[in-house]
Amino acid sequence: MDRRLSMLLIGLVFGGGIGFTIAAGNGVTFDGHDHATGHNGDGHDHSAVKSIDLPASDAAPTLAVQVFKDPASGWNLQIQKTNFTFAPQNASTADVTGEGHAHLYVNGDKVARIYADWFHIDHLPEGDVLVEVALNANNHSQLSVDGVPLRVNIQVMNTTD
Repeated sequence: MDRRLSMLLIGLVFGGGIGFTIAAGNGVTFDGHDHATGHNGDGHDHSAVKSIDLPASDAAPTLAVQVFKDPASGWNLQIQKTNFTFAPQNASTADVTGEGHAHLYVNGDKVARIYADWFHIDHLPEGDVLVEVALNANNHSQLSVDGVPLRVNIQVMNTTD
């Protein structure tokens, strides 16, 4: 089966379809870089990470993450959030409170932008791996609540992939 069709089917099954379908259909890359902005002479400019700090309240977003070994290959990441909506149609536009996307990091390197509650990670390095997920506003600003970043870290032991 064609790899893009397989990815689309995984997105439809695990992500409710819409976010992953929009991302895959628009040729979004999953290499961890936003190719439309932030370039400098030697790569991407990550020097000015913006942050949006939200006040603690019942309306503030929350974030939890689980990682499951996929029986066939790779890993399945589940994002559990409240008071936050994935809005791939608004990525790289002005911030709207309560919507945006997630960034996925593996051992500190950004590897994907996520637009749905489920995401398949094709490959993780062997050994002890740090998987991190951060909630971000439409404009890619890191979200935090009362000064605490909405970022979750999980240690995964990958012995075979």
